[in-house]
Amino acid sequence: MEEHNPEIKNINFTAFRAIDDKDACMQFIDGHRRVLEIFGITQITSAKADWILNPDVYVMLVTDADTGKALGGGRVHRANRINPLPIEEAVGYMDERIYQMVDDYTDAGTGEVAGVWNSFEIAGLGIGSLHLSTACVAYSKFINLTTLFGLAAPATYRNVLRGGFQVVTSLGINGKFYYPKDQLTATVMFNHDIIDLPLTLEPQRTIAFDMRKEIIYKTEISSKSGDLVNLTFDLSRT
Repeated sequence: MEEHNPEIKNINFTAFRAIDDKDACMQFIDGHRRVLEIFGITQITSAKADWILNPDVYVMLVTDADTGKALGGGRVHRANRINPLPIEEAVGYMDERIYQMVDDYTDAGTGEVAGVWNSFEIAGLGIGSLHLSTACVAYSKFINLTTLFGLAAPATYRNVLRGGFQVVTSLGINGKFYYPKDQLTATVMFNHDIIDLPLTLEPQRTIAFDMRKEIIYKTEISSKSGDLVNLTFDLSRT
């Protein structure tokens, strides 16, 4: 199993439209699959590769700024009534009400944060998925979304709540589904206002607004080992 790399000092978070950068998408796909295989997960809708041809998918790729190696990533899928959102494919056969819910919000601009992953190299630094998911939510405003869905695993559930998402208790078993396999659960989440982020906790709310204002946002954090790591978020491409 990979372990975190103490030599990582500079990390880039770069957003782009999937169809505009095939090579970067392949980096994302390969990294995501490796992480899922470590946990023995092979059947998961957000790991499918067909999104690379979808003009309404946007990628947030996390890389080592010094080596270019992919360390993590996430995607924002914009609902278009042509390509189902990953969450529709994941739980729709168990609760078809998800289809109507997505459709109800599509005209106003809705989508999903999906396929969020971190390599053990970056997770070991203590960065986790919080910075990545905050960047995805901040970026979603630039692609004309007003609401967002998410399917949270137990490990990411708390961070998704901090990001302003709420459990959709009307679906599944109080929002929960046995997914991606019988021994695991995932919770359907929804953020009803990604513009003003009224339910997003601090400091994530302020950070999201700063990302939107500065477009190329830089910050410095301390890793678990006490080393300083520079983070650069580039949300300039839509």
